Amino acid sequence: MSGRVAIIGIGITEFGELWDQRYRDLITKAGTKAIIDAGIEGEDIEGLYIGSMSPGLFSGQEHIGALVADYSGLIGIPAVRVEGACASGSLALREAYLAIKSGEMDIVVAGGVEKMTDVSASYATVTLMGAGDQEWETFKGATFPSIYALMARRHMFEYGTTIEQISQVAVKSHDNACLNPNAQFPFRVTLDQVMRSSLIADPLRLLHCSPLSDGAAAVVLASEEKAKELSKNPVWIRASSTATDTLALHDRKSLSRMDSTILAAGKAYKKAGIKPKDIEFAEVHDCFSIAEILAIEGLGFCGIGEGGRLTEGGDTALDGRIPINTSGGLKGKGHPVGATGIAQAVEATLQLRGDAGKRQVKDARLGLIHNVGGSGATTVIHILEVD
Repeated sequence: MSGRVAIIGIGITEFGELWDQRYRDLITKAGTKAIIDAGIEGEDIEGLYIGSMSPGLFSGQEHIGALVADYSGLIGIPAVRVEGACASGSLALREAYLAIKSGEMDIVVAGGVEKMTDVSASYATVTLMGAGDQEWETFKGATFPSIYALMARRHMFEYGTTIEQISQVAVKSHDNACLNPNAQFPFRVTLDQVMRSSLIADPLRLLHCSPLSDGAAAVVLASEEKAKELSKNPVWIRASSTATDTLALHDRKSLSRMDSTILAAGKAYKKAGIKPKDIEFAEVHDCFSIAEILAIEGLGFCGIGEGGRLTEGGDTALDGRIPINTSGGLKGKGHPVGATGIAQAVEATLQLRGDAGKRQVKDARLGLIHNVGGSGATTVIHILEVD
């Protein structure tokens, strides 16, 4: 295997209901920004990996690798779409990382994109349930709000987690989103507003749920030799890992923890030679507010069952012991599902470069990004650092 792999360029669009921008416009915009940020030319790029969950159903477009290569002016290079539900972006990042790590390529672009708001909310809900078990969940009427509601109820029953603690996740996410110029929801909410918002699936309410979003993000990866040649501030990928669990929730060993996260985290920490306490900030998958609590427990930032109390105590706030979702997370920043994992990498890179503005974590040197597919059937983790 070759030496280290670095992120040398980043690009991201605004997230939201982007009626006037096409699927191809979004990914081209993000990719162009990343290439300019890296200071390279199109002919330098040797490969392209694009995360996108369901462009055929959301946008009527398949054959995404060729589409993106075409509209990015990169015709001729290998270009591959990667799918892993809401973890598609991070899986694309991992494939790009492995392509360089193997010695096959030196400069690769990893992108993620989804355009979700051109269809009705009910159609989008059914499309997203493609990430669940069609026979045992979707056919029976389950949706992801109801699935995560079951996880929330079990966590509350087993560990005494309160709805106030779960709601505090959303309050914190919106606080951070106010500092992110690309966020879909850059406004604050109070604990009372979260708890009084419309009931979606008991105990989860509207303000516990991430939105339907349009958006794209891209990063340029380079081998160690190329990164040192091209970049003054490379962000190194210290570890990349992934793990799976059962597709259907009812087959899990537990409803109140995410075993794929625990497994992937263990692999990542071992590869990086670090402990959870060494991580200085993390972008985690908070598709629903309970998911952030499950994430910080599975990542080892606290014990299983302690995530609600950790959040309530302010440890995960921007000025806390372990800042979580400085970008605003999926809840505040938005969740165009194929783009989310790459957007997390963009945020982590900004933090490690010291370029995150008012949401900057002081002296950040080591961060983690955590991306989940479905209800936890896939987890992808990357640990990023600067020298």
